[in-house]
Amino acid sequence: MNGLGPVAWPPAPIRTERLVLRESEGRDRSAFIELLASPEVHTYLGGPRPRDELEREAPEVPERWPGSFVVDLDGAMIGQILLRRATGHRRPAAAGKADLGYLFLPRAWGHGYAAEACAAALGWLAGVLPGEPVVLTTQTANVGSMRLAAKLGFTEVERFQAWGAEQWLGMWSSGTPSR
Repeated sequence: MNGLGPVAWPPAPIRTERLVLRESEGRDRSAFIELLASPEVHTYLGGPRPRDELEREAPEVPERWPGSFVVDLDGAMIGQILLRRATGHRRPAAAGKADLGYLFLPRAWGHGYAAEACAAALGWLAGVLPGEPVVLTTQTANVGSMRLAAKLGFTEVERFQAWGAEQWLGMWSSGTPSR
């Protein structure tokens, strides 16, 4: 992404029932490295990065740019939400729209944190850019991500082949009811 346009950044932390979405801090560095080095997290994302490489290259305060939220549970990072402008996207239907991405540590899976955090991020975006459509792309084999997209109210636009697998592209707008 190269930003979300005229959105002031960083916003005040976004609080949900259990989570806080906030800008990254130095204390998040080890969780970012764990997230990027995790084979489980990167099963459908082309594989993990080598931990030793990440230890050498990761900045002291990682991923601090507009659209990147740390998902914080009880003072510790458990994941990341990414909202970025889909520039150079493989699919014309997605080009120029806001693109939602998310990564969560495996220990945070299965508790509804991704749905809670993504819904909060989408709600925030709908408040600052009313009517802005949002796209989400995932492999159809990623059952959890497909389930999350449906729960958040994304509707299928198309399926396509890329990176050796079937991909799913869905779209959401603030007029789409969440389930």
